[in-house]
Amino acid sequence: MERLNIINGNIITPNGIIENRTLLIEGDKISGIESGNPFYKNARILDANGLYVSPGFIDIHTHGAGGHDFMDGTVEAFLGAAEMHARYGTTSLVPTTCAGKIDELKHTLSIFGDAKKQNNHGAQMIGLHLEGPYFSLKQSGAQDPKYIHDPDPAEYEEIVSNYPDIIRWSAAPELKGALEFGRFMTRHGILPSIAHTDAIYEEVAEAFKSGFTHITHLYSCMTGVTRRNALRYAGVIESAYLIDDMTVEIIADGIHLPASLLQLIYKIKGTGRIALVTDSMRAAGMPEGPSILGSLKEGQPVIVEEGVAKMPDRTAFAGSVATADRLVRNMVNMAGVSLTDAVQMMTATPAKICKIFNQTGSIAVGKQADIVIFDENITVNTTIVNGEIIYSK
Repeated sequence: MERLNIINGNIITPNGIIENRTLLIEGDKISGIESGNPFYKNARILDANGLYVSPGFIDIHTHGAGGHDFMDGTVEAFLGAAEMHARYGTTSLVPTTCAGKIDELKHTLSIFGDAKKQNNHGAQMIGLHLEGPYFSLKQSGAQDPKYIHDPDPAEYEEIVSNYPDIIRWSAAPELKGALEFGRFMTRHGILPSIAHTDAIYEEVAEAFKSGFTHITHLYSCMTGVTRRNALRYAGVIESAYLIDDMTVEIIADGIHLPASLLQLIYKIKGTGRIALVTDSMRAAGMPEGPSILGSLKEGQPVIVEEGVAKMPDRTAFAGSVATADRLVRNMVNMAGVSLTDAVQMMTATPAKICKIFNQTGSIAVGKQADIVIFDENITVNTTIVNGEIIYSK
């Protein structure tokens, strides 16, 4: 079994940073953490040179990167996006679809298995996330409104029965049939998540009981305090704070949410309830300029400028172009969060939300050797997936 020793590293563990340690990897597993730099016979040596050795980043909401969108419906798109994200420290990701033609969606879902098998040089794909089409039209955001509709049991039951790799499905809980949708997803081991919604607290509370225990991109395309017949109601944002066990994800690209809101979310929810997500589209890791949100064939034109994708008329954001390193960097530099907490929100918490924390998400003996090495600016030097170095600067 091949052995890899990462020496001279400052290792980020669940209990803090331990300096000048050697991380031992045997095959695809972490086998030990040792003091100093002992010599191990027949082992490959990787010198971290005093850099941070962190659990690999886990992105549970991304639509693509490197010029590829998962809705392109090709193995090449899956592999290309996974490789680009790996360059920025992501070792696991959840490919995400968007509202579109049902045939296009099914085709994308059908090739996931082949893409996963052929993925030798990118972040590993842990399952699929369907974002839509069961949304509020008023909160459609950059999702194409012509494909949005209420939950259809015949449609979602058929999809779930034929495509077993789905692990998340985002929907608006106030829609007709949404609570039964949530209960169905929960029974089948799929996380129903609140997104693109006009719900008020009372509706969110009922949805939480039906399995909607997570909120997709908090603050984006959802209600805050709202009025109905002159009365004020708490919205989805306030619900996230009121329901202690509700987990949330945030796009910490520094544009979708200002520093003040990043600080507020962190202060109220804490590291154990927050996952950082890129929600990136195909332009992540690419030069700014014109791009396409969604598939090349059926997607919508957007413009990427000032570090974010915008609708052509510039009236709304059309998606993030962030990579995982940028999220961690922003939580440290903008929100004033400690490095260990920022890393936890990019590793352990998303792993727990997706129920894979027993496999990955922290540096611990027996876990997968999913590792990222970066400097004090969170600039990625090396990415390791399952014990294999897949990116080195």
